[in-house]
Amino acid sequence: MKRLLAALLAALVLTGCAGGTGEPSSSAAGVRLDSRQSASGSAADNDTEGETDAEGALAISLEHADVPTQDAYNTKVERDGDHGVAVWKVEFETDYGDYDFEVTVAGGAIVGADYEVDEDWLGRLGGSPVDADGAKEIAAARVPGADPADITVTTEDGDGRSRYEGHFSVDGIVYEFEIDSATGRIFDWNADLRD
Repeated sequence: MKRLLAALLAALVLTGCAGGTGEPSSSAAGVRLDSRQSASGSAADNDTEGETDAEGALAISLEHADVPTQDAYNTKVERDGDHGVAVWKVEFETDYGDYDFEVTVAGGAIVGADYEVDEDWLGRLGGSPVDADGAKEIAAARVPGADPADITVTTEDGDGRSRYEGHFSVDGIVYEFEIDSATGRIFDWNADLRD
């Protein structure tokens, strides 16, 4: 498992597929940092070039979840470890859902995610209708190296709202999701690094 993780992290760093580490806008300045992290994010976390700092991990998470910076509050970013890999645990809330991410310090790859958008908000958040193939494309776009052809999708509409439920795996991470067919919005997403 350690070899797989090392290979995954090396591939992400070498190919640049780890996502951006751009600075969030000033409205994210309220990020609560772990006590071992400086407010500037420059002390212990940028010792090695290519490492993601706390602010970068938050920006990656917001971008992945398609959440505007100004919508996030009660943000918390702490350095931790998962399966022997240094990660940032990122948590934030919005009026429409709660979000949890694990972002690798080396390379900024998302190796864990769990969020669910309140279905009552889907219409207000907007979007465009999608079919099953469109849902596969949306999910694949969230994960570097994912191929829509490898994604399994089923249609569900038992609760009166039509949605696509699907799952796939890339580099040892299992992804499960639900996409609203009326808006094309991902409203339930889980990513879990498996042994």
